Amino acid sequence: MMKQKITIDSVAERAGVSKTTISRYLNGRYDMLSEDTRAKIEAAIKELHYRPNRIAQSLKGGQSRLIGCIASDIGSPFTSILVKGINSVATKKGYEVFLVDSEDDPEKEMRAFHNFQESRMDGIIINSTGVNDEKLLEYAEDIPTVFVDRPPSIKEKVDTVCTNNYSSTRECLRYLKQLGYKRIGLFTQPIGCNTARQLRRQGFTDSLREDFGLEGDDAVFSYTSSRECLEHLRYFVTHEPELRPAILAINGVALLDVLHAIKKTGIRIGKECGVCGFDDWGWADLIDPGITTIAQDSWQEGVIAAEMILKRIEGGKDEPVVFRELKNRLEIRGSTVSQG
Repeated sequence: MMKQKITIDSVAERAGVSKTTISRYLNGRYDMLSEDTRAKIEAAIKELHYRPNRIAQSLKGGQSRLIGCIASDIGSPFTSILVKGINSVATKKGYEVFLVDSEDDPEKEMRAFHNFQESRMDGIIINSTGVNDEKLLEYAEDIPTVFVDRPPSIKEKVDTVCTNNYSSTRECLRYLKQLGYKRIGLFTQPIGCNTARQLRRQGFTDSLREDFGLEGDDAVFSYTSSRECLEHLRYFVTHEPELRPAILAINGVALLDVLHAIKKTGIRIGKECGVCGFDDWGWADLIDPGITTIAQDSWQEGVIAAEMILKRIEGGKDEPVVFRELKNRLEIRGSTVSQG
């Protein structure tokens, strides 16, 4: 015997409400429903094991209630916190978030973007590789799109939320200069088209030139392996030993790489070499003597990105493009100490 298909009419009858009320619930319009009505609908859906047909909903209502999210590296704590911020807002509004990890691969990024378009996503949030930005900005004219953390080269074309990468880098270097450090090295993975890293490198080189009177490019140490990071560290600390050195790691992953390399060399953090870096992931104050960090609120970035995309989806397509730059904060710990 064929099992009877459970429809929206079935749910409405079981809950004792109209089909319109059920539709409001399924579309996340909870502000129009009382708590008692919501409870009845939830109970009916659970009892009947009802599963709404998202495709049918999108064809009928013009919306899928789905948001695509393309992350550059889901293995990074920064990205996972960012995505949790996005999801926290989307689910409250009745949207589902579909996540793809591009692994910083431009081809995977474009494939994910196209798949999201074909799957009738209502909008797309992207943590871009930077390589495809020109194409992505074109496609963003047809589907609501928000760039998060890594701003596109043209700010005026698409909604963006990021942090003050350039100015917070300069603030950190000015602080290091006040402490008496004479040489600063920037340790980074390959920068490529990653706009966040580009802005940090620019802030670094500009600060070395203008605040320290040094050429910044020679102080940028790019590496692709832990062994190469270790080699750079040994050279940096032993070269010109009369000048007091400090290291700035371009992100949390690079900071971990630097700390692993320091452990192998036996260099005393803070005493023989200052250490600081972007991202404050909770363990920085557990490592003796505590690591100075440039803290970014990736959760808040995700929250704002979700709010931006929902505003576009829900009737704000003709509003002016928004560019939000959140302020980082310098968390000072024992890995950077004053001379004396």
